[in-house]
Amino acid sequence: MMSTEEKTTTPTPASPETRRPSTPAWLLGLGPLILIAVLMAVFALLNGPGLAKLSEGIPPKEEVAVEDVRFLPGQIQITARNEGPDPVAIAQVNVSDYYAAFTQTRETMAPLEATTLTISYHWVEGDPYEIALVTSIGGKIPAAIDAAAPSPERGTPFFGLMTLLGIYVGVIPVALGMLWMPFIRRSSTAWIRLLLGVTVGLLAFLAIDATLEGMELVAGSGAFGGPMVVFLGALTAYLVLEGTDAWMRRHQDLSSTGKPAALPPRRLALLIAIGIGLHNLGEGLAIGSAYAVGSLALGATLIVGFAIHNTTEGLAIVTPLAKEPPRLGWLAVLGLIAGAPAIAGALIGATVNQPALSAFLLGLGAGAVGQVAIKILPLMKDRAGKILTPLASAGIILGLGIMFATGLLVQA
Repeated sequence: MMSTEEKTTTPTPASPETRRPSTPAWLLGLGPLILIAVLMAVFALLNGPGLAKLSEGIPPKEEVAVEDVRFLPGQIQITARNEGPDPVAIAQVNVSDYYAAFTQTRETMAPLEATTLTISYHWVEGDPYEIALVTSIGGKIPAAIDAAAPSPERGTPFFGLMTLLGIYVGVIPVALGMLWMPFIRRSSTAWIRLLLGVTVGLLAFLAIDATLEGMELVAGSGAFGGPMVVFLGALTAYLVLEGTDAWMRRHQDLSSTGKPAALPPRRLALLIAIGIGLHNLGEGLAIGSAYAVGSLALGATLIVGFAIHNTTEGLAIVTPLAKEPPRLGWLAVLGLIAGAPAIAGALIGATVNQPALSAFLLGLGAGAVGQVAIKILPLMKDRAGKILTPLASAGIILGLGIMFATGLLVQA
């Protein structure tokens, strides 16, 4: 029997009608975002109330970068992008002390917007030109041309040439490098450790080279983050590959120690192929864009140089497969993953001349091959558990030396 006091203090359960529904968590997270967007919109519509005096007497800041220069019959086409915080308008174009008539796709460039100017000028092949874009407030954006050359027409033959170029510098060299597979399969453990060191050296060189090349493309440019896009691309590729590897390890059987087993050779070879493929995508893009603007003359000697330089990438792919049974179909897939992106890169570079995009893709390649190089290091341990043994260190130095020496063949 309950007392009267217990009866009066016992809580009664709330009925479904009186129970208040809980607010979804996603709505609680979305609320502040909506409020921020509304406040920013009101602030922009009112043009920053109370801040008008901050810009009084200060001239607009003009930062314009020339991204592309094309020489066509009787015309010069220039693509310029506004990298500053204020709108910019191009009022005049001066070509070697001559003010030429021109048209443009955009009269005023807002921040990060681009305009393409078509200048009427009968240029002479091989002559140097000093071009200056004069803004509406008198600022000058210079563009120096050492020797004028006709820009290739972007038609079906041109894209066919870019596809052939990607095959020459990407697919064929990687396939040739994979022909070292029989030699690797018959090599001793010491030789395998040496070749793994060579592979790490190759990948380390590719990572450094891609980073430097990407930063050179956007040097002095603040559009889309400038050199930061290279590091953003590298970090993105590294984290994506790390996340993918972690996801694959989650579905992998644990060893007797309760820890994931070593990275399987086939998966490591796949990661190497993906990393090299991303690097070849950025390399193909740089080659295609350079040829499209006439700054790269492609000859048989240069193509052979690219082929020799990239052949070592095939060696890097097959080295982890030394003890695996040969599977021609799987090797062909790995070769295409590593080499075919050079075709896509050349095609993109021939049509879209955007330094920030090229730098970002080069950063992707740098981060990818860097991540793979780190994954290879545990495979180089000797019986004492040391990684940087004299043999492994010699392999890394040899890999760096090979890439540096073959890289001298592709200086253009």
